[in-house]
Amino acid sequence: MNVNFYVTCIADVVKSGVAKNTVLLLEKLGCNVIFLEKQGCCGQPALNSGYTKQAIPGMKNLVETFEVNDYPIVAPAGSCVYAIKNYPDYFTKAGELGWAERAKKVVARFCDLTDFIVNKLGVTDVGAYLPGKAVYHPSCSLTRKLGIVDEPIALLKGVKGLDLLSIHNQQTCCGFGGTFSVKMAEISGEMVKEKVEHIEEVEPQYLIGADVSCLLNIDGRLQREGSKIKVMHIAEVLMRGEK
Repeated sequence: MNVNFYVTCIADVVKSGVAKNTVLLLEKLGCNVIFLEKQGCCGQPALNSGYTKQAIPGMKNLVETFEVNDYPIVAPAGSCVYAIKNYPDYFTKAGELGWAERAKKVVARFCDLTDFIVNKLGVTDVGAYLPGKAVYHPSCSLTRKLGIVDEPIALLKGVKGLDLLSIHNQQTCCGFGGTFSVKMAEISGEMVKEKVEHIEEVEPQYLIGADVSCLLNIDGRLQREGSKIKVMHIAEVLMRGEK
């Protein structure tokens, strides 16, 4: 199966390992991965801050980029996928009706990585091996906005040796929320502090998630606390093999 890979800004600039492991994982599952070099930022920071007009050029670039084929488009970040899924509405409100129609065709092909693996490829056990105890953090964009709840859990349950632990208020936001963490820094800081306290209570070796931005936020707090918990994106976990 031919698949487009949308790298996202954070994976491209900050977490290249997530991008690399996503591509390797898709290839392991039999996909021919295509990277279209014209792709750029989805515009999420501007959109979330109310600067829709300023985000329009980047949105048009993304639509144009992925119009060149009709293959599925897979991204390792639910927040970016959700932002893109709303392109038709943004274009319509801006009076760009032609672009709204073009966007509908493109956004229908966008998938979060876990959604694609479980629901499009029909796979829950990728043959991964990672012994130890872990906590899974369900990001707000993935669970509340995209409705992807069971897919990451199903994939992690298929990882040999991994023991998933539950924590208090597991569904609570980590406090990142994109520009929220900048505009409401004090509140955001208290939210991630509380999240980390609940994680550390069960003494896991790993904190796993499917949204890079949330993982950066939680990892930052864990490091400030001097914690030894290793933070991993699910793509990195699923590429772990038995040595």
